[in-house]
Amino acid sequence: MLAIVGTVPDQDFLMVSGKVTLKNGTLAIDGKNVLVNRGTPALLGAAIKACETLGGQDVTGFLVGDTGLGNGSRELYRHLTETLPAMEIHTMAFHYLQPDIDWHNKIVFAVEAMEKKPLMIADAGFMYAAKMSGQAGFYDLFTPDAGELAFLADETAPHPFYTRGFILHENNKVEDLIRRAYLHENGARYLLVKGFEDHVADTDGVIATIAAPAVAAMEAMGGTGDTLTGIATALVSAGMAIPKAATIAAKANRLAGFHADPTPATQIIEVIREIPRALEQVLNADDTALRKTGEPTV
Repeated sequence: MLAIVGTVPDQDFLMVSGKVTLKNGTLAIDGKNVLVNRGTPALLGAAIKACETLGGQDVTGFLVGDTGLGNGSRELYRHLTETLPAMEIHTMAFHYLQPDIDWHNKIVFAVEAMEKKPLMIADAGFMYAAKMSGQAGFYDLFTPDAGELAFLADETAPHPFYTRGFILHENNKVEDLIRRAYLHENGARYLLVKGFEDHVADTDGVIATIAAPAVAAMEAMGGTGDTLTGIATALVSAGMAIPKAATIAAKANRLAGFHADPTPATQIIEVIREIPRALEQVLNADDTALRKTGEPTV
């Protein structure tokens, strides 16, 4: 099972779980509909379209409404601690949840009680909670942007609000922040750093840098980092090695943006619709290179 956990910005949205489908820009789960915008809905939409391309694996969602007060997040935390030990999940991605160290650690205990630990991916608020609790090493992949990476790199910051100013200085290159994050044991087994250039890294340093195609309008669009995490999650769940999955996801996400030909008014669903086309192109190019050289290209 591929499971994605997160929130929607609606305090009246009661917690739901189950198979998620996508039709005409709207997610459907357990009898409820969610418009695809940025955040967890964008991640879910991207994962669903990627899974369609990869053979149709179902995506299971755990969603609750939360506008920042944390009530919905705590309800979802509680539900997961009660249900995870009996579940069979191959890959699990955690997204927007209010960071809560105590509840995060209860999730860790629940995962440890499962018969087999899933591959664990964290982004956004849940990645913050993982770092704040000292449990970054429990995860297989973090997907920070440059600002979030700065928080991971700051060994003294208890919360992103307190990331030291010099860490954010433009002279601090992504490679340096990656090194700092791992030096202080604040990185997952792999990192996919999202930005003007995307970087895939592990404790030994940068594995791959993806810079093309560069679509300037995507930098101003909300949700493009969420779609990247969604594609990577689908590829990992399909059995692809994490560094390769992260690299291919970065290429496909950029290519989907290119095909969407975005303007400042473009919505993220327009990029999501291009994911199957883009992912097929990247996978086919990778397969052709493999046949020619006999070696993986990423």
